[in-house]
Amino acid sequence: MARLEALKADITTLEVDAIVNAANKSLLGGGGVDGAIHRKAGKGLLRECETLGGCETGDAKITGGHDLPARHVIHAVGPRWSGGKKNEPELLANCYRRSLQLAHEAGCASIAFPAISCGIYHFPPEQAVKIAVRTVIDTLPSTPSVQHVVFACFQDDMLALYRAELDAANA
Repeated sequence: MARLEALKADITTLEVDAIVNAANKSLLGGGGVDGAIHRKAGKGLLRECETLGGCETGDAKITGGHDLPARHVIHAVGPRWSGGKKNEPELLANCYRRSLQLAHEAGCASIAFPAISCGIYHFPPEQAVKIAVRTVIDTLPSTPSVQHVVFACFQDDMLALYRAELDAANA
C-alpha cells in the first residue's frame, strides 16, 4: 500500500523521483509553480520541453529533472475553470492519472503533486482536492512502482484541505 501525505513545501526542493508541474499547453514555462520549476531546473528543462511539441489539457509529458533534486518533471496541463461546464473535473482527474502512469513507466517510487489548476486556472480548491485524492487512490493499484505520493502545498489553507481529504479517505 502506497503512503500518501500532504506537506507544506516548495515542490522544487523535494527529493522525490518525480515532481509534477502544473504546466500550460506550451510546456515552456509560465507563472506560479510552472515558473518556479523552470527557474530552479535551469535552461536544460526549457530546451527539453521545446522538443515535446506542447501538451493537451488533461494530459501530461515527462522530462528529466535537470538542476532539481527530483530525477523527473511530469508536466500536467490542468483545465481552466469555466464553471464545470467544459468537462473540467474529468480533465483534472486525467492529469493525476496520466502523471502516475508516466511515473510508473519511468520506474518512479515517489512523486509529488502541486494543487493542479488551483492557482491562476481558478479551479475551486475543495473540489480539486477531492478529485486529486480520489483519483490518486483509484489509480495507484495500476501503478505499483509508485509507493509514496506527496501533495505539496504552498499555503496553509490548501494543506488543511488535503489533510482533511486524506483523513476522510482513510476513515
